[in-house]
Amino acid sequence: MSEAPALSTIGVYTSGGDSPGMNAAVRAVVRTAHHLQLKVFGIFRGYSGMIAGEIKPMERRSVSNIVQQGGTIIKTSRSAEYFTAEGRRQAYEHIRAHGIEGLICIGGDGSFRGAVAFHNEFKIPLVGVPGTIDNDLYGTDFTIGYDTAVATALESIDKIRDTAQSHDRMFLVEVMGREAGFIGLASGIAGGAEEILIPETRTDLEAICHRLEQRTHRHKTSLIMVVSEGDEAGGAVEIGEKLRARTGMDFRVCILGHTQRGGSPTAADRLLASRLGYEAVRALAGGRANVMVGEVNGEIVYTPLEETYARKKPLASGLVEMAAILAE
Repeated sequence: MSEAPALSTIGVYTSGGDSPGMNAAVRAVVRTAHHLQLKVFGIFRGYSGMIAGEIKPMERRSVSNIVQQGGTIIKTSRSAEYFTAEGRRQAYEHIRAHGIEGLICIGGDGSFRGAVAFHNEFKIPLVGVPGTIDNDLYGTDFTIGYDTAVATALESIDKIRDTAQSHDRMFLVEVMGREAGFIGLASGIAGGAEEILIPETRTDLEAICHRLEQRTHRHKTSLIMVVSEGDEAGGAVEIGEKLRARTGMDFRVCILGHTQRGGSPTAADRLLASRLGYEAVRALAGGRANVMVGEVNGEIVYTPLEETYARKKPLASGLVEMAAILAE
């Protein structure tokens, strides 16, 4: 990394779905930039704001008292217009008008696809920071917001278990994660779920029905099934209907939804976001471009942005088998 910054002015934006810890990352970016004597602009509402020119300078005090807040103070959005050549051209004109020489994108795979397109067309140096509850980006052990989302899901599962036991009921709890089962697997194991349905493994409804009947014979009268929203057998409502048709048993469904994306970030998410935001500025100032900064085995690593969404991030080895054994 060079001694003097390779640029003088940077911009930071959050894009796509919000995740707890984004504010901590923004705070780290702004304060690290000022420490390196860089000007920093906040681009509000992600790519939509970039197209509309919603760009404002950010000082140290701009990010005071936000590390504990969920969401993102510079807002976020999803922009179909940005994925047109004209939309990106408008965004570039606003970036150039503000003298911004490099960008830091805090978001997930869709945001990074947009960042790659922008870098390829206009050669703007860009560093990504993994901000998504789904934990599905290759090149980092954990993404910002994942730990909080699991904690939120687990708190709900614990509460649902209380009422399930009180009423002798079976619940299907649907968690987020899109096509990845990281939240489902972690919250299911930690919550003692009897069944965990995730996209990475094929869901055998007949086998589940057989296990349900075995549990009934053992006089087990309450049960929690955690369902990841991207499971190939369907969501919790659809799976509950299929199981009811096969077994005649009654299932209650609880869809946790966007509760998992809000709330005050955990200490782990605040620390991760602070570290990655700090390292992203240092990487950009040192001449790195078109990479995501991540943490693997406690070390900072840089992964080409295209690889973060093109390569499949595997689940931790052995967790699926362990979950099945512990649920017996």
